[in-house]
Formats: sequence, C-alpha cells, structure tokens
Amino acid sequence: MPLSYSFVSFSHLSVPLIKPATILTSKPHFISIKSSLDNKTPKPNSNNTKPSSWVSPDWLTSLTKTLTLNQKHDDSGIPIASAKLEDVSDLLGGALFLPLFKWMNEYGPIYRLAAGPRNFVVVSDPAIAKHVLRNYGDGKYAKGLVAEVSEFLFGSGFAIAEGSLWTARRRAVVPSLHKKYLSVIVDRVFCKCAQRLVEKLQPDVLNGTAVNMEEKFSQLTLDVIGLSVFNYNFDSLTTDSPVIGAVYTALKEAEARSTDLLPYWKVKALRKIIPRQIKAEKAVTVIRQTVEELIVKCKEIVDTEDERIDDEEYVNDTDPSILRFLLASREEVSSVQLRDDLLSMLVAGHETTGSVLTWTLYLLSKDPVSLLKAQEEVDRVLQGKPPSYEDIKDLKFLTRCINESLRLYPHPPVLLRRAQVADVLPGNYKVNAGQDIMISVYNIHHSSKVWDRAEEFVPERFDLEGPVPNETNTDFRFIPFSGGPRKCVGDQFALLEAIVALAIFLQNMNFELVPDQKISMTTGATIHTTNGLYMKLGKRKKIQAFALSSASNCKLEGFRRFDLHWQQSWMG
Repeated sequence: MPLSYSFVSFSHLSVPLIKPATILTSKPHFISIKSSLDNKTPKPNSNNTKPSSWVSPDWLTSLTKTLTLNQKHDDSGIPIASAKLEDVSDLLGGALFLPLFKWMNEYGPIYRLAAGPRNFVVVSDPAIAKHVLRNYGDGKYAKGLVAEVSEFLFGSGFAIAEGSLWTARRRAVVPSLHKKYLSVIVDRVFCKCAQRLVEKLQPDVLNGTAVNMEEKFSQLTLDVIGLSVFNYNFDSLTTDSPVIGAVYTALKEAEARSTDLLPYWKVKALRKIIPRQIKAEKAVTVIRQTVEELIVKCKEIVDTEDERIDDEEYVNDTDPSILRFLLASREEVSSVQLRDDLLSMLVAGHETTGSVLTWTLYLLSKDPVSLLKAQEEVDRVLQGKPPSYEDIKDLKFLTRCINESLRLYPHPPVLLRRAQVADVLPGNYKVNAGQDIMISVYNIHHSSKVWDRAEEFVPERFDLEGPVPNETNTDFRFIPFSGGPRKCVGDQFALLEAIVALAIFLQNMNFELVPDQKISMTTGATIHTTNGLYMKLGKRKKIQAFALSSASNCKLEGFRRFDLHWQQSWMG
C-alpha cells in the first residue's frame, strides 16, 4: 500500500488531529496532500484483470465538455477536471477513488468531471457533503444514478429504494436491529464464527503456510451474515461458497455501469449476448435463489408455529435471525420485496465488514506499537474469555483502530446523489436539477485540510474517553457509514462484528505480512486488494496483562525492546 505510516511515541499524541470546521466561501484553491498515491496504481495480475467497460477516449471527453459544460453563461463556479484516457480507464475499471484523489489535489475540493455523455460534480469537502447528505428526501436530493445501476441486483430493496417505498421498508427493517438482538448475536454468532476462523487457521500455523486474510475475512463475514440474517450457516470457512464470488461480480458490475459510455445494459437483448452482462446476471441469479430458498424454509416454520411478535425487542430463542423477526411481524409484504430487502442486508453486510477487517489487520501489521497496545487491551479486558456485549465498550483502543481504518479505507469510498432541483452548495457553487454528485469519502478522509497527519495511521486521533466518532460529532469529516436520512442502518451491527472478530483474532494469533508483496487497491463497492493480503501466522503466546500494561507506558524504544521479546516468542 503506498501510504506512509509513522511509529510515534504516545507522548506526542495529545494534540487534536482533526482540524477546525471551515465553510468554503470562495473558489476552491490548491490542496496539497502528501501521498505516493499520485504514482500509477500497479496493474493487477492476469487473475485480477479489470472488467471491460466502454471507456471514454480523450477526444470524446473533450467533445462532451464542449457540448455540455462550456456554456456561455456557466456561473456554477465549479472548475472542470481535464481527464486523460489513462485516468478515465482507472476510473472505470480499477480503484475508482484514486483518480478522484489526484484531481482533488489539482482542482480543489469541488470540481466537475466529464465521463462520456455524463458528468459528475465531485465533492471532497465536509460542509458540502453534509449539505447534500442531509437534504435527502425533502425534494432536493435522491440516490439517482446509484439506484439506476444497482436495480438489477437490489430490485426494490431498501438499499436503493426511493421516496415512500424507502420510508416504509426502512421502518420495517430497522426495528429488527434492536439492542437485545445485537447482544444475543454477539455471543451466538460473532464470537462463535470468529473462534471457528481461529480453529480453521491452525493447520496454516503449524505448516507455516502464507494465508490470504482478505479471503478468510470474506468467508468469515459471509458466515456471520448468513446466521445473523437467515439463521443459515454457509460454512464458507470450510467449503467454497458461490455466493462470495457472485456478490463481488454483481457489485463490480454496478460500479462499471455508473460510468459506462452508453447504458447498453438497458437493452434486454444485449444482456443475453454480451459476456459481462451474462456473468452479472448469473451472479444475481445465484444470490436471489439463495435468499429465496432461505425465506421459504423460515416461512414454513413461522407458519407452522403460528409465531407472532409480542414485544418491541422480540428475539426467537431458537432462531434470533432478522428473517425470523420480519416474518413473525406478520407485515403484509410481497415475497419479492422481502427477498430484495434481505438481499440488501446480505450483500452490504458481508462486503463491508470483510473489507474493514482486512485493512485494519493490514494497518496493525505495519504498526507494532498500536498492535501491542491493542493486544494489551484485549488481554486486560477479556482475561482470556471471548468478548460479551458488555465487554465491547471497554475495548476502546481496539475500536479506535477500527475507526482509523475506516478513515483511511472507507467503505464505500464514494457516495452518489442526484440533485432533484437546482441548488446552491456551501461556498456558493451552483448545481442544476438532474446533476449527479459524487461525494468522495476517501478524499474527505485523506484531506490535509480536514485532518492533521492525514495519511498516517493514528488511532489516538479519536479521544479514547470520548464518544465513538460518527458523522455528527465530527461535523461530517468522518462519514464511513454515510450520513443524513440514508445513513447505513447496519452501522452498529458492522462495528460490533468487526470489534469481536478482531479481538478474538488478536487473542489467539500473531501475524506478519509476507515480505515483498504489493498491496494495491481496487473497488467493488468497498475497497479490496488487487491480489489478496497474505500473512504468516503464529499461535500467540499469552503474555500477562501487567507486563503489557507496563510496556504500553514506555516510549518507542521501550516498545522496540518489548517487540524483540515478542518476536522471540512468535511461535510459542
């Protein structure tokens, strides 16, 4: 990964690392962010080639700018980015957010990007993001393009539904994620699945085999979402599940559609003959059939038992899943609508948390100081036991490691909205009705105008004794779960799952990156590696908490001496 990280002594971390709020009141100026991401992203190997897309060449982009953007009376105040062929190629098929970051450095925190016949206003400023996200649903902004390109996958599910349908479906789904449900799922599902992962990794520990942890975390989170939402064990840690590949294929297709030169996929006949569309439709079929079969089985049980919800925090003791809750609520809803809602949970819940775990482990592997501090906290708080729901609030530093991972690698890295009416954005930038707006979460999270030491992994930037950071208490500087009315409904679920999985992993395993591998990025709704994240694993020798507590108060040199002892006991 081409970001830079510093091993800093904790005595230097008392300075706040979030910058004061600023509203743009003039035209954007040059932003300089120190990063080697300006270098060309390494090309993935032949097994990870970019999906084909109809790329807009330089001449067509220029023509589009001439016809649609260079109006005589353009008073929007928004500069136009000049995209070259190689930039647009990356935008369409690779790590979508990287060229957006490059152009932010050149054009400032708001600019217009032409891609074929469509153009986007790209936003990298918290104040503008706050304005757009908070004004969803009052007639100003809608999901727009993201709903259009994802309908083939999500149907009318609440993930992309608009207007009154979205309001109704969100109101139906949110009650299922109540506190009692989460506390039960932490014990029965999150802990059990994470312990199963540790067990499955033991042969690799003994053999010294390099393990692709991105793949393992993807399998883990599919098992978690299967049990939590459907009370079904995909057992993907043991057997290959076609659902994992199908989810990735479908999300990658949705991303490609958002910037296709021509929306040829709207033509039914073409979807039957073009290889990319055939592959996408097969993937959606796998996902839908899986969800439909699980709904039918659960409905039979609920009908047989004549089960009905009798409490706000209802949990079925034998099957605490969200599907069981929704069926027992006896809401009048079509089987297709229920399928689409649950499919939204399956796709989003599996994809997001797997990526969070991957990048958090990567960051900790690059920072032994933070790793040791996290291990010490896990040992002290849990005392060798799996975490309970009540324990999680005391895993403060581990939580901040995950928060900081979400800042550096947000999932998703961009959010799309469409202006329903003409609007004036903070800073007096004007957008017309129908304008597609791309909020670059990645840019906001990496901007040196928003964060001090923006490119460094510094978990302590978020006060350990303060509230868990979110869009509200950071004034939209930190928006990994979006914000406003369309904020992710599963944010607490995802954060709890990541904390539990990482705590159990740190309790039991030592890990280090396999040397000389290139960790580069691509996207498929969330940020993935292009070639995996390979680690060498070791069984962790339990070190008494008091020894680690003493070490946590040392300066960096003390950490290095302690780390040497830790390395000597690597396979203990």
